[in-house]
Amino acid sequence: MTNAGRLTGLLAGYAILVVLALMARVPALERGVGSDRLARWHAAGGRYVVSLALAHTLLIIWGYAVTAHADVVSQTTTLVLTYPDVLMATVAVGLLVLVGVTSARAARKRLRYETWHLLHLYTYLAIALTFAHEFRTGADFTDVRVRVLWLGLYVMVGATLLWYRVLTPLINYARHTLRVVAVVAHGPAAVSVIVGGRNLARLRARPGQFFRWRFLTRDLAGAANPYSLSATPYGDQLRITVRTAGTHSAALARLRPGTRVLAEGPYGAFTADVEHRSALGRRSGKVLLIGVGIGITPVRALLESAPAAPGGITVLYRARSAGDLVLRDEIDHLAAVRGARVHYLLGRREEGDHLSPQQLRRLVPDLAAHEVYLCGPDELVATLARDLRRAGVARAGIHFESFVF
Repeated sequence: MTNAGRLTGLLAGYAILVVLALMARVPALERGVGSDRLARWHAAGGRYVVSLALAHTLLIIWGYAVTAHADVVSQTTTLVLTYPDVLMATVAVGLLVLVGVTSARAARKRLRYETWHLLHLYTYLAIALTFAHEFRTGADFTDVRVRVLWLGLYVMVGATLLWYRVLTPLINYARHTLRVVAVVAHGPAAVSVIVGGRNLARLRARPGQFFRWRFLTRDLAGAANPYSLSATPYGDQLRITVRTAGTHSAALARLRPGTRVLAEGPYGAFTADVEHRSALGRRSGKVLLIGVGIGITPVRALLESAPAAPGGITVLYRARSAGDLVLRDEIDHLAAVRGARVHYLLGRREEGDHLSPQQLRRLVPDLAAHEVYLCGPDELVATLARDLRRAGVARAGIHFESFVF
């Protein structure tokens, strides 16, 4: 049992490095793999880390208790109070459990993004608290070479996190001096924020990608929230469009021109670049863009730039009512310019499924010949992706990206 405890402890220490590296926001991973897939791997890895850390704790206590012919309670007290740095490691396990519980889907739905983000930062504190315990009491770290290798892994991942998550945004700010240029309201429920700066072409942002934006005001500086570009980057300006439903997004409507901005990115593989096209898309030249709710924002950007044959683009925009159609004038204008067909599907979900397989086939008779881009609520997008595959659209021809982190 003690050996099993040591093994699970080593695996937990290694797995947490992998979990952190997945979310280090390395551009090659973000663009090549996709932020949503990395986030799913990160979430799954996090569950393994918590499970391994708990297994390590229980197995070590039980194994030591059997060896010492003691009961579990007294052995726990002995380990926590007398073994070097075990008390700190116990606190670390508690913090990991807290992060794991608050990251569960049921808990996430009840927490503000900013609250969840703050709690998630306790992971770094947990790592710091447990690291000394590994070297002081770990039987596997008596060899200096092993210590050097283990320390090197932690330093490498830590340096990657520091570079991409802290220093890179600061360097980009110094290089591009991002500031809010204008805030444009789209009715009572949505707002566009235009951010300007210097030499923004060097960012190489593509339509469909997103940044993590940190607006440096007293209310908003605490968290970097992901918002997609809602237009093709033009000149030295970037634009996002946000539904003002949450506390953070509603505060964007009160931003003043000149507000300083830190931006991490661009991230994401939800783009229509030629190198990302499947063989199907290159043959047919037909593109289907589906936006649900505020998910229309990256779709609108793709409508402006997606490579397609003349008249080969179809847009399906699902919203509750005509008043909820954000950027409708722009979509109509772009559709006229590109010869695209646009279908506005209005009504509450309980009033009928406007994106059922039957409806999709009716609206897009040659559905299987299209390259399809989806953006909207995660559950609906997942259902749509399954329906599209059943309708004959190749898996490689269906593109979507989750923005839930």
